[in-house]
Amino acid sequence: MAGSIKNYLQVAKPGIILANTISVAGGFLLASRGQIDAGLLQATLAGTALVVASGCIFNNYVDRHLDRKMTRTQNRVLAKGLMSPTRAVIYAALLGMAGLALLYAAVHPMCAAVVLVGFSVYVGLYSLCLKRKSAASTLVGSLAGAAPPLAGYCAVTNRFDTGALLLLLIFCLWQIPHAYAIAVLRQEDYIAAAIPMLPVKRGPLAAKKHIVCYIAAFLAAAPMLTVCGYTGRSFFMVAAATGLSWLLLACWGYRSSDSRRWARRMFVFSILGITILSVMMAFDYTMPSTANLLLTRAP
Repeated sequence: MAGSIKNYLQVAKPGIILANTISVAGGFLLASRGQIDAGLLQATLAGTALVVASGCIFNNYVDRHLDRKMTRTQNRVLAKGLMSPTRAVIYAALLGMAGLALLYAAVHPMCAAVVLVGFSVYVGLYSLCLKRKSAASTLVGSLAGAAPPLAGYCAVTNRFDTGALLLLLIFCLWQIPHAYAIAVLRQEDYIAAAIPMLPVKRGPLAAKKHIVCYIAAFLAAAPMLTVCGYTGRSFFMVAAATGLSWLLLACWGYRSSDSRRWARRMFVFSILGITILSVMMAFDYTMPSTANLLLTRAP
């Protein structure tokens, strides 16, 4: 019984759920400007976490054959046959429907729509269509990675404005070098599973060049939350320092003779950096000018 419960927890990838929950809270608190609706926050976190868990389980289902070929993933629940594929699909569907229903009823339809789009991109476009066929899968998958903070933000504002656009841009630009670092670190796994990630198709050097370019764009985008009046000076300084440090680490990759060691450091720093920014945007907020609204929708 204990083993069965453990399998149900592990197949949903709790680490990914936690990371996404932090970004949801960051977006929510940024939009709240200190006026926090605790009930709305709880419903947003719970609903999004359920849908993220559903997406992770569906991803495990789709990738179960590939996972058996990769050292990093061969011990996953479905890869080892510890849960039947049918049971996993039913479990994922129930979690996803529960999460969307909660967001629709207790938050509002726009938040549910943002999460549904993120889920569809991750499971449909990324996992089912592109992951095995194109290196562009990373770019598409980045949209799914940006959905949780965007959902948290829109849960409060019920509109897509400049702040929402900046969050989408920042988290997309973060996701790509993060994913490429994993692919460099685990290149042998991706080759074994025939997954055409950029480091597999064009080599680590090409991946390093792309990583530097995307981090440079991230460095330019993150402080724009302050420039556009959504966060304070503390966020600006932390975002600039974090982005610059990440960029310098990325550039160090050209001189490093050990690409795997460099990629591991890049991966760890990316997680640390985005967590710091999520916390900072939650607490160093300002009131934006109405001139910054791009697309509005009445609550």
